[in-house]
Amino acid sequence: MTTVTNANFAAELLDWWDQHGRKDLPWQQNAVPYRVWVSEIMLQQTQVATVERYYDRFMAAFPDVQTLAAAQADDVLHHWSGLGYYSRARNLHKAARLIVDEWAGQLPESMDELIALPGIGRSTSGAILSLALNQRHPILDGNAKRVLARVFAVEGWSGASENTKQLWQLAEQCTPVERVGNYTQAIMDLGASICVRSKPACDLCPLQMRCLAFSSGRATEIPASRPQKVKPRRSAVLVMARRGTTEVLLEKRPPRGIWGGLYSFPELDSTDDIADWCVQRFGTLPRTQRAWPVVGHSFSHFDFDMLPVEVSLEGVANVVMEGGRWLWYNTRSPKEVGLAAPVAKLLTALAKTEAGEPK
Repeated sequence: MTTVTNANFAAELLDWWDQHGRKDLPWQQNAVPYRVWVSEIMLQQTQVATVERYYDRFMAAFPDVQTLAAAQADDVLHHWSGLGYYSRARNLHKAARLIVDEWAGQLPESMDELIALPGIGRSTSGAILSLALNQRHPILDGNAKRVLARVFAVEGWSGASENTKQLWQLAEQCTPVERVGNYTQAIMDLGASICVRSKPACDLCPLQMRCLAFSSGRATEIPASRPQKVKPRRSAVLVMARRGTTEVLLEKRPPRGIWGGLYSFPELDSTDDIADWCVQRFGTLPRTQRAWPVVGHSFSHFDFDMLPVEVSLEGVANVVMEGGRWLWYNTRSPKEVGLAAPVAKLLTALAKTEAGEPK
């Protein structure tokens, strides 16, 4: 590992950030620990542009940790709908309740205590403490990993255990004593805007002269991509069971697993099972049955092909499903519950068909 003057690394990065860094992001305004915490959880595996569309709405609904802790899980998931990786929202909600119960409504201000909360790891904790409280802690999000890997020529995939260990050491060495919060934002900004994954803008980079990947002509090769695995492919039939013209049945998914705690359409293995399912569930055969085009969705560990089948029912107006798990969802006056993104799109399409519009 080549030695560089780490004080100069931070100084050059901060000089660049003073001129070009982002300073008007929503969570940078009134950057108290709660607001920074919510933003950092949202930013896990999600780009800033996407988070910006959700952050203000979420904060308006849950302006402080007490409000978040007191909220129903369905309400929290509703305001998270579309952001994906829903375990983040569930952990955020659990952590808020712990903070209220065990920390008198104040986020802990030490690394070890923060990491003990659900959904907060070392890098997220470091970001919260440095950005909100200017405590000196390194971070190692995806952007920081890429910057450090290129500047110090850490070859191979950044997620490999030995590389991760080396990158944490570099992050610790490069983090300055002064202006820690600005430095943390600066290294994230550089990775997001200049030192991007493909086609990095090396000519604009303030660290170009010390970057070993650039000097060796390997900026596009370092860090290496994650070793590819062939993802399995799953499929399921989504039953869009309708009663009347505006109601469709949704089922609340288990708290763990994909779309945990969200409402979705009931799933079956085959279209051949639909008739029996309707008889068992409603005591009647479907009046009509129509398949829609397959909807594909990619998760981190598998690809999912969903065949939506619209089923119309008669004589079930008074059928009451057991509370909590089932919901007759009115597409004209929808209840605010957490919905997976593909399900929300299908519900919008159903509402359009009710209105006689094309899907």
